[in-house]
Amino acid sequence: QVQLVESGGGLVQAGGSLRLSCAASGRTFSRYSMGWFRQAPGKEREFVAAISWSGGNTYYRDSVKGRFTISRDNAKNTVYLQMNSLKPEDTAVYYCAARNHVIATTTERYDYWGQGTQVTVSS
Repeated sequence: QVQLVESGGGLVQAGGSLRLSCAASGRTFSRYSMGWFRQAPGKEREFVAAISWSGGNTYYRDSVKGRFTISRDNAKNTVYLQMNSLKPEDTAVYYCAARNHVIATTTERYDYWGQGTQVTVSS
C-alpha cells in the first residue's frame, strides 16, 4: 500500500513557474514508477509526465515537453514536477500516481493516487 500526498500548487501568472511535490509513504517507494496527471474542469484526466523507478527513463506529453521536468528523490520518497513557462491551458488539478511496474502513461495502469493539488495559471 502506498499513500501519496501532493503539494505545491497555487495561482501563478502566465510565464511563471511552480514546483509540485508528491510525498509517498512506505518503504518500497523506489520500486514504483511514478506519474503526474492533470484534470481540468469538464475534461478527462490526462497524462503529463512519468518517471521510472530509477529515474533513468522519463516521458512527457507533447504540450509540456521543454517546459516541465519530472524528477524523484528515492531517499526522500518524493517525486517532483518542475513547471516552467506556465500557460493558462495548464490550469488543472494535478495528481501524482504510483504503479509497481514499468513506466506507463495511461491512468488505468496506475494503482495508487493522491488527492490532487490545484494549479491555476492566469493570463
